[in-house]
Amino acid sequence: MSVDHPVSMPALDLLGVGFGPSNLALAIALDEDARATGRRLKTAFVEKKPGFAWHNGMLLQDSRMQISFLKDLVTLRDPCSPFSFLNYLQTQGRLEDFVNLRNFLPTRIEYDGYLRWAASSFDEQIHYGEAVLSVKPRSTGGKVRALEVVSRRADGSETTRIASNLVMAVGGRPLLPAPLAELDGPAARRLVHSSGYLPEIDAALRASRAEAKAAGRRVRVAVLGGGQSGAEIFQDLVQRGSVDDDLDVTLVIRGSALKPADDSPFVNEIFHADFTDSIYHRTPEARQRFFDEYRGTNYSVVDVDLLERLYELFYMQKVSAQPRHALLTQRHLTAAAEVASHHGLALTFDDVAHNRRETREFDVVVAATGYRRDDHRRLLGELGPYLGDFTVGRDYRLETRDDFLPGIWLQGGCEATHGLSDTLLSILATRSAEICASLHDAYEALAERRAHAVA
Repeated sequence: MSVDHPVSMPALDLLGVGFGPSNLALAIALDEDARATGRRLKTAFVEKKPGFAWHNGMLLQDSRMQISFLKDLVTLRDPCSPFSFLNYLQTQGRLEDFVNLRNFLPTRIEYDGYLRWAASSFDEQIHYGEAVLSVKPRSTGGKVRALEVVSRRADGSETTRIASNLVMAVGGRPLLPAPLAELDGPAARRLVHSSGYLPEIDAALRASRAEAKAAGRRVRVAVLGGGQSGAEIFQDLVQRGSVDDDLDVTLVIRGSALKPADDSPFVNEIFHADFTDSIYHRTPEARQRFFDEYRGTNYSVVDVDLLERLYELFYMQKVSAQPRHALLTQRHLTAAAEVASHHGLALTFDDVAHNRRETREFDVVVAATGYRRDDHRRLLGELGPYLGDFTVGRDYRLETRDDFLPGIWLQGGCEATHGLSDTLLSILATRSAEICASLHDAYEALAERRAHAVA
């Protein structure tokens, strides 16, 4: 429970925890609102990474965005905003060249450049390299009126900030199947999650190549996961192996086939910003039926053009009669253990199609197995008595007890209530405006309560 502290003027009106695309979009919305209305809040953001980074582990050379550039940080809210992707291109001298591409889907590398460009405008508000340790209530007069947020830098030093409100945009935490999560020691160094693929894969392959060469064999790599990330990583590893012809890559999926992502126009309307209302006001059972129907828009699916390239790869292996790479379907991972002879991993699968169990040895394993999106619950754990079951309003604000005055908004942690677009880029422009409006509504309501109390 909270302890009474003298709180007169909190240092910050708003503290954002995490600074990826979601809180970047909010920073822009707050700045543009302040310019238009004069209502400027004292705002800061804390980000554990040393600098702005957006899926830096998956910025593969040939990978493209899966949404139109028009769904950038601002355009769907304000097409004239100076923070649009088109204005970014103009400032870089590439606008006409981009138009000549006749493509609505920029490369992921270029979009990362756009996000970094936009983030640089807020450097004075952002504290990089700080991981939030705790969020505690601060009370006066029997009510929680502010929040104390403690963060730690890489050198071990800690900083305490006091804020009237929080916006949590902490992103996803890498999710590993239980057998892989339990690995430690040398074997764990041969395991790479897709979130750290580019920074980590070279070192993992380098060690494995030396061992494989000494043993007179090729390096065996497994990629686990039937979604876009798994397919992209599989393709990247195949290309890497083609240079020295020394990698055998196996893609392992739980489903019976790689499935195409449904991004057809009518289906894509579920990612419209105003569709959030439709989802939010349904019963939990109705929402679940909706998720089951439309899961193929976002989870365990692959872009059609990449599917076709992979199919052609496997076909050409049949033509050449040189099956270097493999696709294993309907495999459920049940165990993982270190292979002492070469520090690789022995993976045990249930082969559902053939009703048998098999164990295969690999030198490197890449897990494209998704993310957990509940870190906000851990960080807000000390506020538990005030937050109940973490019910979220339509405006993304957590519902709290009457004696808890700070507002806490969630970005990227509301898929169960707000729909499949919640963790995606599609609604950043409109969601940031909604949170900005909700934040100002909260301040107006607080001012009104104070006026009544004085009267």
